[in-house]
Amino acid sequence: MRWKTLLCDQRPGQEELLSGEKDLRSGFEKDYHRIIVSSSFRRLQDKTQVFPLDKSDFIRTRLTHSLEVSSIGKSLAENIATAILNSGIDPEFTLEMKSSVCDILQCAGLIHDIGNPPFGHFGEETIREWFGQNLDRLMWEGKPVSSILSRQQVMDFLLFEGNAQGLRMVARLDYPVRSEGMNLTYGLMSAMIKYPTSSLLCSRNAKDVRRRKNGYFASEEKLFRRIGEETGCGDARNPLAYILEAADDIAYSTADIEDAFKKGFFNYETFVRELRERGAGKQYRIRLADLYDMARLRGSSNPEEYAVRSWLREIQDGLIVAATDGFLDHYREIMNGEWPGELLTGGQAGKLLGILKAIAYDYAFTSASIFRTEIAAHRILSTLLDILVPSSLRFLEGPPGLMEEKYLSLIPENYGQVCRQMSADSGLPEKLYAKLLMATDTVSGMTDSYAKDLYSELTGLT
Repeated sequence: MRWKTLLCDQRPGQEELLSGEKDLRSGFEKDYHRIIVSSSFRRLQDKTQVFPLDKSDFIRTRLTHSLEVSSIGKSLAENIATAILNSGIDPEFTLEMKSSVCDILQCAGLIHDIGNPPFGHFGEETIREWFGQNLDRLMWEGKPVSSILSRQQVMDFLLFEGNAQGLRMVARLDYPVRSEGMNLTYGLMSAMIKYPTSSLLCSRNAKDVRRRKNGYFASEEKLFRRIGEETGCGDARNPLAYILEAADDIAYSTADIEDAFKKGFFNYETFVRELRERGAGKQYRIRLADLYDMARLRGSSNPEEYAVRSWLREIQDGLIVAATDGFLDHYREIMNGEWPGELLTGGQAGKLLGILKAIAYDYAFTSASIFRTEIAAHRILSTLLDILVPSSLRFLEGPPGLMEEKYLSLIPENYGQVCRQMSADSGLPEKLYAKLLMATDTVSGMTDSYAKDLYSELTGLT
């Protein structure tokens, strides 16, 4: 792969600009504005990162997490691009390309979670489970719908994935007046595809990290192929996707610790003990103690919180340096589309990253309060799918029944419009597939609060 084609600023749809040639922004700068003003991006402010429906202004939402990934991604891109220039490892890489790399990573960070449903990753799991239990029971003219769909179409629901939904969101669902959605550049869409594989070929246990999840649905496979052609990636992972993945890891591994600490899932002494017992490098533990002592000397009212939060900021900086080294160390393999690993693996930094994730999981993700919220989220999403999926199958099929008409009114008009576009001149499998996607589009597009309130209204609960 070559940077000249990777940084493709062309778009699927033709631009219609009133400004003519007076708009001197780059294509990627225009992408940034399109994302920021989109309704799907705004809805991230009320979607779960880790703690659903949390009332604290301190705790991160999917929006604040995305802003942090965007910032870290741009910083990491700046670091890596500067290192490429200074090292001379790639004579074709230019200063102008560095600017484009930074702009793309800033945008990719904003949209990397834009397809995630309400209630975080648990929402994805609930959608998968619902289809696993119900897809064979859905009937169409006496036949199970699953027997009519293609194998890939079936697997898209059984392995429902927020990353694939994200590509669908930006490419189809936002700005639905045009069939290209936001009409983002090929270079940006390529960078956001962390998993360049379909639901037929992915495996959660794959040693190759690029194959652990599906990055596109059958509905967007033609677009995925077009992106690969325009950027020169083919079906390989774009080098910038490695940077996006590292930025995401850095952001959430440190943020989850900070949020869990703030919510009282563990205290300072427990955190120090866990770092020691899990084998974190001595230099990290010494620095944490130094920051604690510094806060006490300055008369801080909460030296524990000061130490942990300041330490995490420094850890982020160190992880950015480690990810930069990882990219350069595997540069040729990455550019040849052959690197199956991550940038932050091995070494002290990679080990620390794993330790932080493990502490957050053990103390926050498996807490009773999280479990209680997830129980409620499961009931909310399952009930909404019970209502929306069977009703969606009757969409465009003549006068609906009394309740079907009311249930279909819950589906946003733009998602219905996309379903019509997909169904036009299509065979039965594609039409049924488009209708089922309309239901998952609707649920995925909901915010946490909207899903909760809608469930309460429909079930008569308050």
